[in-house]
Amino acid sequence: MSQPGPPEPGRPRSTEQEPPGRLDQAAQQKLIQELGRALLRTAPPGWQEVSVEYRAVGDYSELAAHLVAPNGTLVPLSAPAEVGAMFARLRHGMHEPDRGTWLSAIYRLQRPSSYSVDFNGDYEPSWQRTPPDAAFAAELQRYPRAGANIPAWLAQRAGVPDASGAATRAPALRTAEVFDSADAGGRPTTDRPEVSAADFDGVVDYLDRAPIARPGRGYDVDRLDPEQPAAVPRTLHTDGQWVWPAAVSYYLRRHGVPPEKDLVAHIRQNGFRPPEVDERTRELAASLAGGEEPG
Repeated sequence: MSQPGPPEPGRPRSTEQEPPGRLDQAAQQKLIQELGRALLRTAPPGWQEVSVEYRAVGDYSELAAHLVAPNGTLVPLSAPAEVGAMFARLRHGMHEPDRGTWLSAIYRLQRPSSYSVDFNGDYEPSWQRTPPDAAFAAELQRYPRAGANIPAWLAQRAGVPDASGAATRAPALRTAEVFDSADAGGRPTTDRPEVSAADFDGVVDYLDRAPIARPGRGYDVDRLDPEQPAAVPRTLHTDGQWVWPAAVSYYLRRHGVPPEKDLVAHIRQNGFRPPEVDERTRELAASLAGGEEPG
């Protein structure tokens, strides 16, 4: 069945397809590998890593892609036309009864051909443009969720009454970014308050000891010291309210890069002691599908 091409960033798209949830594990993996092959065909000579993020709710979708050069520089990339359609088909086919489907996915392809895919089904994506309210209502109509599986932010945006109480909602996990932006040369930058000497060890310990939502495989290039061997861990942590990559701790310890100030304040409020996190919340924080050879 042919699929329509991806929309321009921030533009709605139609999803007139077969009933949702029809892709089994084998079909999902096959489609993920097709995505990798499409990206491999696009990658220019000398590429180090390709990263593509697809965000969608209802009929609204966005697609953003960039290259990571050998020196760590980020370069915008125009993804092939079929990539958006593949993501849309994957999202549609991965719907689960009462649990809905994912809202954003990040596909990372590293030289020569290793890859990973992170799916987010609970916390709000970092939209390039704010989707219309109708898209959030359409999301729950097209991909229904049981009340307890509707994140509070999605229920509010979709206009769903919370008769059972907000406490029964799935947690609206907040994601911590490693850096704020990049300068003209592509070097990552941050503009955050420094972590005080009194809090430093406690913050690092909290970041490292919080429950693992997704184990890491391999290491990424140090964006602030790209000449060194890859040493940045890929593990993902969560404390049930925040989600952060192990890179947050790495860059704080190695280069003094402060985490987001709200995360530091949250850690301080928790007394520098990460709580236990149940399995369901860990699953909501991160779901991994990946392998070593997309093509």
